[in-house]
Amino acid sequence: MRAYERFLRYVKVYTTSDPDSAAHPTTARQLDLGRMLAEELKALGLQDARLDEHGYVYATLPAAPGYEKAPGLGFIAHMDTSPDASGENVSPQLHENYDGGDVTLPATGAVMKVADFPFLAEMKGQTLITADGSTLLGADDKAGVAEIMTMAERLIAEKRPHGKICIAFTPDEEVGQGADLFDVPGFGAAYAYTVDGDDVGEISYENFNAAAVNVTVNGFSVHPGSAKNAMRNALNIGIEFHTALPAFERPEHTDGREGFFHLCDMRGDVTKAELEYIVRDHDAVRFAVRKAQLQKIAQDLNEKYGAGTIELSIRDSYYNMLEKIEPHFHLVENARAAIRAAGLTPQETPVRGGTDGATLSYHGLPCPNLGTGGRNFHGPFECITVEKMDQSVEVLLHLADLYKDRAE
Repeated sequence: MRAYERFLRYVKVYTTSDPDSAAHPTTARQLDLGRMLAEELKALGLQDARLDEHGYVYATLPAAPGYEKAPGLGFIAHMDTSPDASGENVSPQLHENYDGGDVTLPATGAVMKVADFPFLAEMKGQTLITADGSTLLGADDKAGVAEIMTMAERLIAEKRPHGKICIAFTPDEEVGQGADLFDVPGFGAAYAYTVDGDDVGEISYENFNAAAVNVTVNGFSVHPGSAKNAMRNALNIGIEFHTALPAFERPEHTDGREGFFHLCDMRGDVTKAELEYIVRDHDAVRFAVRKAQLQKIAQDLNEKYGAGTIELSIRDSYYNMLEKIEPHFHLVENARAAIRAAGLTPQETPVRGGTDGATLSYHGLPCPNLGTGGRNFHGPFECITVEKMDQSVEVLLHLADLYKDRAE
């Protein structure tokens, strides 16, 4: 079975995660796909395939005879889809022999324009897969799931020699919890790849250092007619806090390895206001400087308006995986080689976000990220092609081949 055939089935399973849920997984519907995948893995012959109580699917393909000394190599993808757009009742559309032009999505009439998405022209002649416009497609990351499943099937069916292959499908990646309850020791891999990137051929082994910041402003309200030298308007002080940050270090003005301060939410009244930020930077030193900037602004405003006016909370979320990948740089070198063996040119891009692989790398499982072939994630213009999914499978198979002779 080709990867896209699996993919067309998986995207029809409703698996959107919920950022406001305290459950694990955050939505019970993710278990529907988890059960399906565990059964499919068992049907392929992976006897230890299982779905745990937190919604994680694990399976192991034992090493082929003669390759037992190779380190366990893991492949990981996530089952949930983003809450940014509907993932229910997905209706995938196949555009065979795509002409490379604008694409009209049938449910809404929305037009995916080459002028807006120039990469579409490169897909001319391929079989393009989109949703119908009323939902996202789910290539993030059911494409990765389908590609890993197809890799496993081919290793078995073609009797290709390989070391131990460890497979995992996770819930809740889209709400930042995909690696929280991952059983690294039980997974059994020495190294792994998440298959959760954009275009096939992509390798990502750098990501943001990240923090979540909460600013509480405590004001003092009196009647505005007699407010002089008495009122402390929490909203105005909150605005003052925000404008003390560099205006051009916001997401809308940055790219590449440039970090930012992002005001996500602001609410309140004269008496009390809250500002919520995410802070990002690839460089650890600059990341520390950004947090120090926030602390200095809070200190200055407390000196100006009185102690306790600003309450500042900074919580680190995740860190740049590069620090953990560099001692195991064979992961990048072998990914480059596997991509070239599949007839592609490696594309190395820093992730302007986080990945499960970043968290897993800090939990002792070095784990760069590979592209799936998908584009325009988290919205109705999400797309992928049949051919790019096939290429991704080839990359994974070449990785399995490269690691089978590696002895630890």
